[in-house]
Amino acid sequence: MAHESLLEAAVVAVTDEKWGERPLAAVVFKEGTEPVTYEELRGFLAETIARWQLPERWVTLPSVPKTSVGKFDKKVLRGQYAAGELEVTTL
Repeated sequence: MAHESLLEAAVVAVTDEKWGERPLAAVVFKEGTEPVTYEELRGFLAETIARWQLPERWVTLPSVPKTSVGKFDKKVLRGQYAAGELEVTTL
């Protein structure tokens, strides 16, 4: 969420045929900011995290699902991914 174009971001582990699990990044862009690509966001992350931790799967959401106490509800995100409800871009 440190990127200036992001309002919210959450990363969850999703199944991967080759590695078992890989990260899926769910992002919410701030209104009125310059458009940024998933490749640019991945490059931004590459400056601070290991290459094997970089997400290949990305999805843009209007908001990240939250629990009743306001925390990101990663169970809902994983469920939406498993049900095919998210429009995922793979880099």
